[in-house]
Amino acid sequence: MDIVKNFANSKLLKRVFIALLGTVLLAISSKIKIPFYPVPMTMQTLVVLIIGIAFGWKLGLATITLYLFEGIIGLPVFSGTPEKGIGLIYFTGPTMGYLVGFLVTVFLSGFFNYENNLFINFIKLSFATSFIYVFGVLWLGGIIGWDKPIFQLGAQPFLLAELFKILIATFAITQIKKIRNFI
Repeated sequence: MDIVKNFANSKLLKRVFIALLGTVLLAISSKIKIPFYPVPMTMQTLVVLIIGIAFGWKLGLATITLYLFEGIIGLPVFSGTPEKGIGLIYFTGPTMGYLVGFLVTVFLSGFFNYENNLFINFIKLSFATSFIYVFGVLWLGGIIGWDKPIFQLGAQPFLLAELFKILIATFAITQIKKIRNFI
């Protein structure tokens, strides 16, 4: 009985460690940015896709939830922190919709079954990523006003770069999925 209990505890500890490692990768990717107004472009969306594909939807959701919690309690894990504030005040600013969209994106990218068809995989990852922008643009419109060109400010400047990041994830799916064997 102790052997089973120790195994379960070590498996849980391993997953907690992996989730923490995922939050570190997300925090680092949030600092790799190209400035745009009103939301900076970062490498986070690529890392969110990688976490979903590599960790699966359950551990992926746990990782993103932990990441958001870290930011809400004031750790400088979000893009723009600590320069533009920290914690709940920063979280509820213009980027909140994008951050919440990470949850849907990691769920879908972790839930989908991927085939040996690059086009279908690209469509799945594009669909998953679109929720970051749907939630982001909706929240941004509520924050800065719907009288502004919300899509042009909150999505359009990032679409070409997003296409590139989705292509990277699409071509790397086979390699990324191998990480699941270690989890």
